[in-house]
Amino acid sequence: MKIRTNQVLVALRNSLLENKDPNKPCVRVCVSTGCRARGSLDVLEAFREEVMKQGSGIDVDIKQTGCHGFCERGPVVVIGPKEIFYQGVKPYDVPEVVSKTLHKGEVVDRLLYLDPATNQKVLCETEVPFYRMQTRRILANNGRIDPTNILDYITVGGYQALAKAITTMSCEKIIHTVEKSGLRGLGGGGFPTGRKWRSCREAEGDIRFVIGNGDEGDPGAFSDRSLMEANPHSILEGLIIGAYAIGAKQGYLYVRSEYPLALKHLQIAIDQAKEYGFLGDAIFGAEFDLDIDIIRGGGAFVCGESSALVASIEGKVGEPRTKYIHTVERGLWNKPTNLNNVKTWACIPLIVNNGADWYAKMGTEKCKGTAIFSLVGKVNNTGLIEVPMGTSLKQIIYDIGGGILEGKKFKAVQTGGPSGGCIPEELLDLPVDFDRLTEAGSMMGSGGMIVMDEATCMVDVARYFLDFLQYESCGKCVPCREGVKRMLEIITDITAGRAEKEKLELLQELAEMVKDFSLCGLGRTSPNTVLSTLKYFQDEYRAHVKDKKCTAGVCKDLIEYFILENKCTGCGACLKLCPQQAIRGRPKNPHTIDPSKCFRCGVCRDACPFEAIMVK
Repeated sequence: MKIRTNQVLVALRNSLLENKDPNKPCVRVCVSTGCRARGSLDVLEAFREEVMKQGSGIDVDIKQTGCHGFCERGPVVVIGPKEIFYQGVKPYDVPEVVSKTLHKGEVVDRLLYLDPATNQKVLCETEVPFYRMQTRRILANNGRIDPTNILDYITVGGYQALAKAITTMSCEKIIHTVEKSGLRGLGGGGFPTGRKWRSCREAEGDIRFVIGNGDEGDPGAFSDRSLMEANPHSILEGLIIGAYAIGAKQGYLYVRSEYPLALKHLQIAIDQAKEYGFLGDAIFGAEFDLDIDIIRGGGAFVCGESSALVASIEGKVGEPRTKYIHTVERGLWNKPTNLNNVKTWACIPLIVNNGADWYAKMGTEKCKGTAIFSLVGKVNNTGLIEVPMGTSLKQIIYDIGGGILEGKKFKAVQTGGPSGGCIPEELLDLPVDFDRLTEAGSMMGSGGMIVMDEATCMVDVARYFLDFLQYESCGKCVPCREGVKRMLEIITDITAGRAEKEKLELLQELAEMVKDFSLCGLGRTSPNTVLSTLKYFQDEYRAHVKDKKCTAGVCKDLIEYFILENKCTGCGACLKLCPQQAIRGRPKNPHTIDPSKCFRCGVCRDACPFEAIMVK
């Protein structure tokens, strides 16, 4: 079925809505990667089988959806039309849910979310604090539609923006609307999207390309993946509108091979878009043809950088080039190329449908709209969140994230992945946007947000990310290739107690050199974790260097385990698990640890039920 006019699209959507009973029971099961890892496919199949088994007198829609966001509580199941939110659902729970909730309208109380702040069970998804504190625009349909069914997307208004753009707006008006909205690139750079589009359209040449960047490589980040898995058509629609606006006839989606489900859903979406006429020839009857192909990335972190990504698509080694050559002027095969992150492309249908002023009303003066983060680490509620630009770190971590695990003290939050920085407790009220994060020594990046508690060693955090970056450096420029390795050597010496205070000065100087002289943005931001921890956690560095102590009890060469006699009951739990046989003691008597045998693995501390094992 080829849809060539807006009238046909509207008629199809109206027909779908007329045939949809809003009061009909609906079971929505998240089958995105997070919930899938916890067995949600088995839960989905269990619902299908159980509804058939108990099916007399009940008509139910059973729908697979993408990520709802609350990954900590998966597998997630929402029962409509009352939007009952069930968490941690297992296949053996399904018969009770079908019998009680679908047949009798009763609630399975043990599957409801318990709000720790009020100690009350929460019935509806929208009432769960994790969701209630968010403002979902880009993610609004993530847990509501089947990502493999284009009709679901059309039902919620999908491809209406494309029809509006092509049939009622000029290319100039589309670009002006995006400019006026204030949308900035959500891949981390924050460059004004409309300005990039205009530069690409005005660049010399008859052939142009558009690219969607889904090469999300930051540890702890999964916002791009979740969007591609849950709502691939929103990305496609934005990409098609962008191609029309700048005059491109070929587009690419660059997605890492480690995202098999995202790749599968994107390919299904492309095939369906072609079937319905949203891709191919004469889209909506205009003189506009477009094809979109998927390119699988090999997992190189540097290919998230625009020029390295372009080189990879061309079949070359994924290395960046100097920035005086702009991708919008000479990108893919030296042709004007417009590259945006997949989240940025997904914003375009929203802006076209609702207008630039609608989008610009939310956010800060210079950063409009919303931001998406993968909230992970030592926080009670982990998952995918969307908040207005300017929301404070404190609101995100405590109101949405539910505070720190086990009631421990907050220490830092790392934003922006390996290229980001660590923000301390005194900056918890910092509004989150591109500019304020950069001022604090961090960045937005691809949306990773890792929360750390008092048991985190900030020197070790810097070592961890430098270790990641040394392997991911493409090696093209000396400052990054050699500078990151040398920084890692110094940090490693610090964590091992081998460094003197002169090394701290050298580390600072080296980090600033790498930042100033690296070839690409990834190289220039690689010292951010080092510089931010040196700035905000100088005392920890001094303790490692001067006192040869790790105050967090993490760096193995600088700690020693011992047992508190007044707490040890002699239960033997630690003795049985010690791989070095370093623990001695008689049953029901306090035990001791032989420092000469202990290699500080921490197994004993984890096993002790009385918290009798300490670090000094």
